[in-house]
Amino acid sequence: MPMTKGRRGFLQRLMGTVGLGAAATAASSNALAQSNSPQAGHASAVLPAYARAQNYRSLKESTYDRSGGNADARPIAPGATLDVFNQSGAGIITHVWFTIAADSEYHLKELVLRGYWDGQEKPSIETPVGDFFGLNLGDYVNFESAWIACSPGKSLNSYFAMPYRKGARFTITNESSHRVGAFYSNIDFVALDTLPDDALYFHASYRQAAPCTAIQSDGKNLDGKFNYVYCETRGRGHLLGVTLGVVQNKENWWGEGDEMIFVDNESMPVINGTGSEDFFCGSWDFGGREHAVPFSHHQYGAPLIQSAERTGGRYCCYRFHGDNPVTFTRYLKHTMEHGHANDRADNFYSCAFWYQEQPMTNLPPLPAVKERIPTVKAG
Repeated sequence: MPMTKGRRGFLQRLMGTVGLGAAATAASSNALAQSNSPQAGHASAVLPAYARAQNYRSLKESTYDRSGGNADARPIAPGATLDVFNQSGAGIITHVWFTIAADSEYHLKELVLRGYWDGQEKPSIETPVGDFFGLNLGDYVNFESAWIACSPGKSLNSYFAMPYRKGARFTITNESSHRVGAFYSNIDFVALDTLPDDALYFHASYRQAAPCTAIQSDGKNLDGKFNYVYCETRGRGHLLGVTLGVVQNKENWWGEGDEMIFVDNESMPVINGTGSEDFFCGSWDFGGREHAVPFSHHQYGAPLIQSAERTGGRYCCYRFHGDNPVTFTRYLKHTMEHGHANDRADNFYSCAFWYQEQPMTNLPPLPAVKERIPTVKAG
């Protein structure tokens, strides 16, 4: 990934969040061009934000061996919960890294990540680990995006900035009947005295329809009544993106459905797209039955494509709106048709990411663990 789009862009977002000011953020974004100019001007115009004094403390919470030895992982028994982050005061989680050794081949769907903000009893993040990191079908696939990535060695990374004012807690629950032999965690964060008033809370919510319900209609769909729902929330905030896993239950292209996003209006969508592959910034069925090729980019991708357009075909896709988060002031519902006018009954598994002013804690309940395992359900 080019430096200007990846890590430097992340630093710009972080510096703006922790209050280094608009001048520093602007200087960072323009530094490269300014520094190559013979009329660069004052040093403050060319010095990037990461080279200026910071006003936070860099910290990490990890599973390292407290005895000083090399036993840096934690086991998780069936049904047990492991705390991987527990901090009080104001701060921002900047990076999450996990790697897992487990007896079950489905552990990415069976282990559940939950995140709690400011002492709330219910989570604002609740999703199987795999879906959070874009591995919605339980398979490890190496890819990189601006926000999530999977690296060789089955290492999972996220770079979402997650602010909190009074404290934060992250847990991993093993809902499998098998033991997790080793769960490694490194969570990087910054500690602050206060957060800006406009700092929003991060949310991640899992949903699935396995299968979606096929609708027989006249081929028209204006109100999105039967669409697949990625997320629904009330308040003020903005949508950042989604991950989606699809298992095809019949032949041919699954992604003819349009995205339809309802913003401050529960009856009609404000945003209408032109097809699922278009929403994920591909085109023409990602290459079609014979020529589909996996891809992963800064804001969008389909890093897993197996048996394209065939019964049992498997896709993992992601789309982020880092260029233009979808803002809402009262209400948001992000939906997508499953097939044209919802005429297909494939299996959808998704995780949606958004920010809002107050922590939302009434996320939809997770399906039972056995129901989360992706399988073909051809009728």
